[in-house]
Amino acid sequence: MTGDWRTDRIGAALKGENPTVLRRLTAGFAVIGDVQFLPGYSVLLVDAPDVQRLSDLPRAKRLSFLSDMDRLGEAVERACQRLDPAFRRVNLEILGNTDPFLHAHVWPRYDWEAADVVGKPVWLHPQERWTDTEFQLGPRHDVLRDAIGSELDQLTGRV
Repeated sequence: MTGDWRTDRIGAALKGENPTVLRRLTAGFAVIGDVQFLPGYSVLLVDAPDVQRLSDLPRAKRLSFLSDMDRLGEAVERACQRLDPAFRRVNLEILGNTDPFLHAHVWPRYDWEAADVVGKPVWLHPQERWTDTEFQLGPRHDVLRDAIGSELDQLTGRV
């Protein structure tokens, strides 16, 4: 996956040009992560590029964003549980330390993770996992993409 969409992920999603978009939700976009060392890693992007913090949103949209985060988390949980018997749980995080726009990370966690990181924040996984081409999003993740998208559809009643 290449192109300028990475420099403006939200703008590209709004234009239909972000290839990681799984579904349009109420207050944002469910996208699959660029890196998949924890298969199913997904992100909820707010649909307003100038929004930096949850508190920047009006109350109703803030609650919609949190509801979307819950929905994406449950969809990832269901899909990953179905595809990998070693699935443990989902971690949900709104951090905002690197990217200047509101987004929420949805991290599936597995029993097969190394003992020194399995019970710790995902950010403690070895740095090379974040850039290793073995874990970059690609066609081999299509089954996973479809599974998460299907779960999102079921959770929003579109099936």
